[in-house]
Amino acid sequence: MSTWLRDETPLSPAHADADERRADLFRRSRDCGPHHTSQVTADGAEWLVSASAYPTSTLALWETRPTAPAVLPCGTVFDVVNVPAIFGRRLLDRLWEEGPGSGPVAAHLGRMLLFAAPGTSQRLPALLGWEEWGAAVPPMLCHGLGDAVTVPPLAPGAAEGPRWLVAPDTRSPWLPGPEVVLWACVRVARATSAGDVRVSISPDADRGANVYDVSRRR
Repeated sequence: MSTWLRDETPLSPAHADADERRADLFRRSRDCGPHHTSQVTADGAEWLVSASAYPTSTLALWETRPTAPAVLPCGTVFDVVNVPAIFGRRLLDRLWEEGPGSGPVAAHLGRMLLFAAPGTSQRLPALLGWEEWGAAVPPMLCHGLGDAVTVPPLAPGAAEGPRWLVAPDTRSPWLPGPEVVLWACVRVARATSAGDVRVSISPDADRGANVYDVSRRR
């Protein structure tokens, strides 16, 4: 795959014009990079709890403890691709610098959680298995139907707890599908193999602070 434009990721039904939405996301990635809110908006919270079987009561309970994480099911509203933090940081950079951007992204316990389109957890492992560079991608966990994930709180909580890197801020966020995630994984694997990316980790990273210093060789 040579470009993310070949992706056939299904968008939310709320997006009537997929091409316009994708073009807008690409412009945003070029203009401002992945510098989005790290706190969930009201619309973003409604989108998150729509994954629950009881969204109204789930939201009401969550609002009483906004600094507490929540556990939400995957497979209907979103899937989650769970990768090592350093690889995830590179993955996110590729998505925003050269691709269409990303949906919500969280960090927890030295891992990065990339929220993806439903069905990604089923297709991505098979696509990686067929891809020439698939073996260079570190082991990842794909959470889909029947799984659940810990979601960062509505408001910043404990320093060691899960946190948003790109928080949901709309009721219908665009989510990358398996083809987009595959494209970014391959680009990162190839770049890492070629030695054009160096990552140094501060001492705080060992304590789960997820502090990165990424530079490219010229």
